[in-house]
Amino acid sequence: MRSYIEQATRLLPAALVVAALSLAGCSVTSPPAPPTPIPEPVESAPDIVITPPPPVAEPKAKVKIPVPAPLPPVAIVLTSRKAAYADVAEALVQQFENHTVYDLSNRDRPPVTVLRMINDSDSGVVVAIGLRAAKSSVAMSNKPVVFSQVFNYQDHGLMNDNTRGVAAVPPLDAQLAAWKEVDPTLSRIGAIIGDGHEALITEAEIAAERHGVDLDVHVTRSDQETLYFFKRMIRDIDGFWLFPDNRVLSGRALQQIMDDAQRQRVPVLVPSEAMLQMGASISISSVASDIAATITTIVRQIQAGDIAKVPPLSPLSAIRVQTNEAIQVADQ
Repeated sequence: MRSYIEQATRLLPAALVVAALSLAGCSVTSPPAPPTPIPEPVESAPDIVITPPPPVAEPKAKVKIPVPAPLPPVAIVLTSRKAAYADVAEALVQQFENHTVYDLSNRDRPPVTVLRMINDSDSGVVVAIGLRAAKSSVAMSNKPVVFSQVFNYQDHGLMNDNTRGVAAVPPLDAQLAAWKEVDPTLSRIGAIIGDGHEALITEAEIAAERHGVDLDVHVTRSDQETLYFFKRMIRDIDGFWLFPDNRVLSGRALQQIMDDAQRQRVPVLVPSEAMLQMGASISISSVASDIAATITTIVRQIQAGDIAKVPPLSPLSAIRVQTNEAIQVADQ
């Protein structure tokens, strides 16, 4: 037993030495650990902006434009084939697809026969152009009547619940504005007209005041009285406004007015281009297409059952201006 202890005692130091050397050798001979590498900087990722899609607009509801009802068939009755009437009839033919034109100057068909034919037809409205056509149509037609080209309509019983008219002359304000544009020196105007045109006289006075013109109006009852007042006013005016009132203007009186006006160098405004050859300086007349368009509007209202809303006399809106070049050259 003792020998084992002694042997163990002898070996213990040697073992400790070997262990110590082993530990020492490990610490000496092992290479040092490599340094921890520094990571390269990483660029920051760009900001990603997500743009939302634009809002989708809801489709607009389609606006339905009402389609006007087809115009009714019309009977167009002419007093004669003179240009003032025929031009309006031609313009009306362009407006109405279904139409029939009747000429009262055709002796083969007297007015009573024509109106019987119209009453038996499918025409919804009668359009009368000129005084004779208007008088016959209003007296004998069983259909609504629209008349035009009638200046003294109030003298012939043309107005009733079933008839409507279109003004025989274009707006007086537009006439005076055009006249002033042609002759800016215009300052004193005379006019003569028959009775029954109070509304027209008021319209003329308002237009004159608006354009800074003095207006002298006389109401007469005969061509002789018209000449009397014209001779009195001719010395005090620089323009004469002639209205198409044949009750107070005969051919003789009209020519004398033109002659006196030329001698006094007073310009005369007339309502028809054809009258320029008599010596007038300027004509301002209505336009056939404007008359036809106004009639068409009235017919549509009648078709819709709104005749009560239509004024007795509908105004026009367009004018045609023509000057007498011969007079202008002579005055220069």
